[in-house]
Amino acid sequence: MPLDPIVVSLFERLPQLLTYRVWEKTPEEAREAYRTLCDHSDLKDVPIGKMETLQAPGPAGPLTVRAYTPIAPGQSIPAIVYFHGGGFVMGSLDTHDTLCRTLANESGCRVFSVNYRLAPESPFPAAIEDAFAAVKWVEDNASQLEIDPNDITVAGDSAGANLAAVTCLLAKANRGSPHIAFQMLFYPSISLTRELITRPFGTGYRLEDRAIQWFYSHYMPPGCDPMDERLSPIAAKDVSGLPPAYILTAGFDPLREEAIAYASKLKAGGVTVTHVDYPTMIHGFLTMQGWIPLAGQAIAATGQAVKDALK
Repeated sequence: MPLDPIVVSLFERLPQLLTYRVWEKTPEEAREAYRTLCDHSDLKDVPIGKMETLQAPGPAGPLTVRAYTPIAPGQSIPAIVYFHGGGFVMGSLDTHDTLCRTLANESGCRVFSVNYRLAPESPFPAAIEDAFAAVKWVEDNASQLEIDPNDITVAGDSAGANLAAVTCLLAKANRGSPHIAFQMLFYPSISLTRELITRPFGTGYRLEDRAIQWFYSHYMPPGCDPMDERLSPIAAKDVSGLPPAYILTAGFDPLREEAIAYASKLKAGGVTVTHVDYPTMIHGFLTMQGWIPLAGQAIAATGQAVKDALK
């Protein structure tokens, strides 16, 4: 299928926002460009029942967690622990605020968005250590947080989806603690070796191959083994017993093939997998609800998937 006409129009009108050359920028310059993109492209003032800023204990100090309570929540509701995208270098609670608001309302879950440490200031394994600690904190404090500890979902987009997938592997290795009921991986970065990158879409479709190299070079210190499953979940030797997964892909995303390969690996390991593809979309479209109507529809579908999974 061809690229969505709305996306084609965006590329033509706003090339400076959609195809910035991140590899020519400093991390802080890249973060500012990403903040600008998200500020321009997302919806504004999406209603939410309640939003709170909380502090969770982390391995290197307190972690800021933004909690979103949906409109008209029930008693002891399910939880989603969310990890934002941005190549392990960019992204923040603010860049993914609208996505988390929408996800909370559509899923009926309390969403906890985690402000994990970023590279290159805090390279691997800082982000995954923070991610695991955040999920454990949500489970340990379920009563105070008014969530059901048996209904915790981990979710994320792009690099954040990598953290969600790795957290599931670490929980399994830790004898099922914390207990994770469901995982949602939105256009995930699953193989940091770059071997599965879809080359025809490595340039010209927002996420450039050179940008991927730039992100990974900041995240992985020299001497890191990219096949460490804490970096590349697809390298995991045993995926049996992992939580059921919802994997979302975009047709014009250079990371699409590795996500599909991971879905196949999970299925082969006996894990229930729902793979939903948006063939006309690009990487990162879920944070563009203000520009791309399909983004809101896609988030609504993920919300329904959580409801169905936790019945």
